[in-house]
Amino acid sequence: MTGRPTAEQIESVFAGDRPRYTRIQVAELAGVPQSLTERIWRALGFATLPDDAVAFTDADVESLRRVRSMMDDGSMDDETTVRMARALGQTTARLAQWQADILIGTMLDPGRTPTDDDLAAVLDTSRRLLPDLERMLVHAWRAQLAAAGTRLLAVADMAEEISPARRTLAVGFADLVSFTRLSRSMDERALAGLVEGFESRASDIVAANGGRLVKTLGDEVLFTAADPRRAAAIALELAETTDRDGPGVRIGLAHGPVLPVMGDVFGTTVNLAARLTAIARPGTILADEGVAAAVEGAPGVEVVRMRRRPVRGLGMVQPYVLRGS
Repeated sequence: MTGRPTAEQIESVFAGDRPRYTRIQVAELAGVPQSLTERIWRALGFATLPDDAVAFTDADVESLRRVRSMMDDGSMDDETTVRMARALGQTTARLAQWQADILIGTMLDPGRTPTDDDLAAVLDTSRRLLPDLERMLVHAWRAQLAAAGTRLLAVADMAEEISPARRTLAVGFADLVSFTRLSRSMDERALAGLVEGFESRASDIVAANGGRLVKTLGDEVLFTAADPRRAAAIALELAETTDRDGPGVRIGLAHGPVLPVMGDVFGTTVNLAARLTAIARPGTILADEGVAAAVEGAPGVEVVRMRRRPVRGLGMVQPYVLRGS
């Protein structure tokens, strides 16, 4: 391909079929109520289009038919369908932008304005990579579903029950030290490299120790583990490697009931882990009594009791410092 790619060419590479239908037509062809179709579309992260806008393809019709099939056999109701769509939309939107940024950053020189031929080359490379990336995406998704099921069993074994609403987990927050000051002294590329390096390191360490990385917030990461000892192992390794390779971290750990919602976790346990992070000194790990009791006497871990501290919104808490030994 030569010359500047058009919007139609980009749509053709990634979306495939040419648009043929309006939003009213696609709902009628799929046999899904118009109101539900619009809720699904918004949950996926797309704006509601005018009635006469031709923007939907045969693939859109087929996807909606699959939704209708799952609803017809009782697998999902309206609310479950919309929640599933929202999970899919939010996750894939971030994934698509992230991968696009990686590819563009690899192929284009940030020091100059890209030419039409540069943009055409990016689109050509995307076209070649797309089938393999799509297979990798499905494979990784299925593997993550298997991991999620395994984690649920681990939690059930510890709690002797399966509760889809609330679970008992160890929760960890890790926060880069002096991030605000560093962000003022670093250029954009250096800052992006620092954040990406921290997120990548955290992701690798959490996965290697059997935890789950719930989310990243630039200079912070939130992770969970079914076993407090695994959470402690994650925290100790993350603190050691970050102190060695970067500005250092503060980490808070707590163990107790959490409420999973849309892939995130909420509740007093999560709040306690965040508060412990906030009061931790640079380079230290603070844990609550539940985590401290679980790792007390474990090889390679030293537990030091601190004085009780008032914590905003939670009253007096008993923190413990965890150190590698």
